[in-house]
Amino acid sequence: MSERERQKDPAALKEEGNTLFKAGDMQGALCCYTKALELTDSQPDSAVLYRNRSACYLKLEEYSNAEADASKALDTDPGDVKARFRRAQAYQKLGRLDQAFLDTQRCAQLEPKNRAFQDLLRQLGAQIQLKSAQLNSTDARVQQMFSVLLDSSAKDSDRQKAAQNLVVLSRDEGGAEQIFRNDGVKLIQKLLSSKQEDVVLSGLRTLVGLCTGHQSRTMAIVNELGMEQLCSVMGSAASTVSLAACHLLQVMFEALTEGMKREIRGKDEAILPEPSKELRSMLRHLLEMIPAQNVSGPGRDSAINLLVKQVPRKSLKNPDNSLSLWVIDQGLKKILQVAGTVAELSEGPPLTENTHMSCSVLLSKLYDDLKSDKERENFNKLCEEYVQEHFRRSGLDGKLRAIQTVSVLLQGPSDVGNITLEMSGMMDAVISLCASEDVSHQQVAVEALIHAAGKAKRASFITSNGVALLKDLYKKSENDRIRVRALVGLCKLGSAGGTDFSMKQFAEGSTLKLAKQCRKWLCNESLPPTSRRWSVEGLAYLTFDADVKEDLVEDKNALLAMFDLAKSEDKTVLFAVGSTLVNCTNSYDVEKPDPQLVELAKYAKQHVPEEHPKDAPSFVEKRLGKLLEAGVVSALVCMVKQESPALTEACREFIARVFLALVDRQEDRGTVVAQGGGKALIPLATDNTDVGKVKAAQALAKIAITSNPEIAFPGERIYEVVRPFVNLLQLECTLLQNFESLMALTNLAGISERLRQKIIKEKALPKIEGYMFEENELVRAAATECMCNLVLSTEVQKLFVATGNDRLKLLVLYCGEEDERLRKAAAGTLAMLTAEQPELCPRIPGTTTHWLEIFQALLLSEISDLRHRGVVIVQNMMQAEKGLAETLMESEALEILTVLAKGGEGAVGPVSKVAQNCLNKAVEYGIIRNREDRIEKEKGKGTEP
Repeated sequence: MSERERQKDPAALKEEGNTLFKAGDMQGALCCYTKALELTDSQPDSAVLYRNRSACYLKLEEYSNAEADASKALDTDPGDVKARFRRAQAYQKLGRLDQAFLDTQRCAQLEPKNRAFQDLLRQLGAQIQLKSAQLNSTDARVQQMFSVLLDSSAKDSDRQKAAQNLVVLSRDEGGAEQIFRNDGVKLIQKLLSSKQEDVVLSGLRTLVGLCTGHQSRTMAIVNELGMEQLCSVMGSAASTVSLAACHLLQVMFEALTEGMKREIRGKDEAILPEPSKELRSMLRHLLEMIPAQNVSGPGRDSAINLLVKQVPRKSLKNPDNSLSLWVIDQGLKKILQVAGTVAELSEGPPLTENTHMSCSVLLSKLYDDLKSDKERENFNKLCEEYVQEHFRRSGLDGKLRAIQTVSVLLQGPSDVGNITLEMSGMMDAVISLCASEDVSHQQVAVEALIHAAGKAKRASFITSNGVALLKDLYKKSENDRIRVRALVGLCKLGSAGGTDFSMKQFAEGSTLKLAKQCRKWLCNESLPPTSRRWSVEGLAYLTFDADVKEDLVEDKNALLAMFDLAKSEDKTVLFAVGSTLVNCTNSYDVEKPDPQLVELAKYAKQHVPEEHPKDAPSFVEKRLGKLLEAGVVSALVCMVKQESPALTEACREFIARVFLALVDRQEDRGTVVAQGGGKALIPLATDNTDVGKVKAAQALAKIAITSNPEIAFPGERIYEVVRPFVNLLQLECTLLQNFESLMALTNLAGISERLRQKIIKEKALPKIEGYMFEENELVRAAATECMCNLVLSTEVQKLFVATGNDRLKLLVLYCGEEDERLRKAAAGTLAMLTAEQPELCPRIPGTTTHWLEIFQALLLSEISDLRHRGVVIVQNMMQAEKGLAETLMESEALEILTVLAKGGEGAVGPVSKVAQNCLNKAVEYGIIRNREDRIEKEKGKGTEP
């Protein structure tokens, strides 16, 4: 039977799988059984294949898959004792001892004399008894822990120990189930009502253990505790308690929406009801928390943060945005109520420095999740109605609330913000309130003016109407809160030309003066953090100017002050810090105009953007060095860790861009990794804008190319970087990104079989093969090098063994290419393949008529690595088949090997040794005689008459 026929014959595939299983090649056997299952229509044959594949999964320690396959075999043939025994073994490993015991008992009844069944029965009996004893003791321990925690007279040390033990126990599935079944939720409810912070925290953390990845328990807990109590705890003034409650609700949301992550089934698997009722209940309570007076500022921020994470669709490919529509219908006015609250003027709900920014992010997320013009028009209408309602009220309070709401909208869904800003009388009210004698009124108006200047048409309006006013406020106001905001307004207007050196809005030197004042305020620790944060906002705009960038990186105190703010509790500064660093590192995208188009534009007297001389690569490189010295990496790492709506996707993209710039120089990569940059980049490569994911993945690839990946990404982290690398193998990515991804994957593939399997699982193989045909020499060679390491995996070798493709032919042809790097990679791949899969050797002559010339060229190469690979391929071919050896020995290869075996042509030790092995094999086949035989023969010829 030919190879092609064998690949289509389930019986042949099954036999091949059995042979591989006996040889210990579990992955190969698994592959054969899977292919056979796809081809067979016979239920009895399928049952046997499922049983065999179950055995493979047991050996590979994939016990859930082993149990599933054994169950499928038993569905067809309940009397299959082998399948039942394998399921029992899988159940044992999964901790489902009762089911394992029942299956083993049935096996023993069918074959009473089978010692393996009797041994497993004894083991399971002992394990069940031990578990029962443990559970009984756990029950007592759980009761004791709760007693200590609820006893107000207990020592603090005893209570802390009990709390810690309870949390640890809840993280184990068995312990969590014991707590749950022993009225643990009611006892935890008492803990949550405690006045002591540490007791409440232990209750919340225990609930996290009970809910993580378990849908049914979570539904029961939500219904038993009630969202009122959970929201009340999250609304606590104690920030640690509020954050812990927020984390618990996040875990609950994930458990309800994603179902059970772990496989926790009983003998009769329960059918769980849809959790939509509980989800809606949780969202309704969160919306009610937002405007509530009795909720603390941190609690309100947590509620908004949860809505940001849970309501909008995770992917726009999902057509269902009903949750966003429901929240807009039920809660948009509640969100706008908080957005319009002016803390100093009204008796509104308590706010933090982050609340308005969090509202902006939530409004933006909801607006972006809308699918049609009709949905967007409804959103606009609701916002306009709310703003108009307050703006038209008599008195200043209503107008201030309306202006504050517009400010928040301008920072979020800016299209909606612009519509409300264009309402009759709105801009006039903003301009007039800027001149108010009341500082609070001025602050609201100036902030609205700053946010309004973001759009070009608004900037030009404000430049002509508001610049004089802002200058007047900056120079004459006696309040630093107003002066710093006026300064930021001037900074924003002064940077309207962006990086275009020829489009400066203000006179020469004005931006440098503004930047100097920003740095001065930034370093002034006597100012409140909010004022210092506004100075960073100013720098975010002014650093479009390269002169300002140079001055900032030279001012180490200003850099340190900015980094300290980035690590502080005021999360609203994150975007400004990210913008400033992107500008300083020039990590924004710049499109180089076509020189011919530039000349045409000049001829037509059109504007042509000009680059600042200090934005040249040499200046940028020095700035990167200064930032690294000042500790920019630790600041970026802290920014990534922030759990806040202020860390928007745009902000994450900024951080990814800066990291990519920082690792551009090979000598700086070690510093970035040592300070935690490698770890911080992984979440940036998975949770980001599309551009941000690519930038973060490319930065990770650069690190993996020049550093030892096992050190740069220790432990399980090394497996997390595979997917970002594979995602760079897209046609939308640049050739440089493709190349760096292939190089990184090459390094990973050379480390372990588990990593190679991870690369295969991420469906990288077809992409890598595609790049082996790339016109660019570097990319083509990198793809072939990656394949060279991947062929260490049996699964990849099978692809080359399979008939009906040109994979083998491509490698042989690449061995004859001029590109040295490509030849080395192809010859290395071929050397390994012919060693591991000798059946490939007889197929090589059929790939091309020039195969002998190609291999002879390898043997004669001046490059020792190519010679070595060449002699190994020849050796493998000669060992595979006598006919191949004869063909090789009849060619010039015999003479070349003879020279190499003697150390000629500069042959080093390994080459000489392999060449001699080739000659020895030829002698063994009787194709040639060895030297002693020839001497004897010659002597014999001399004595003949």
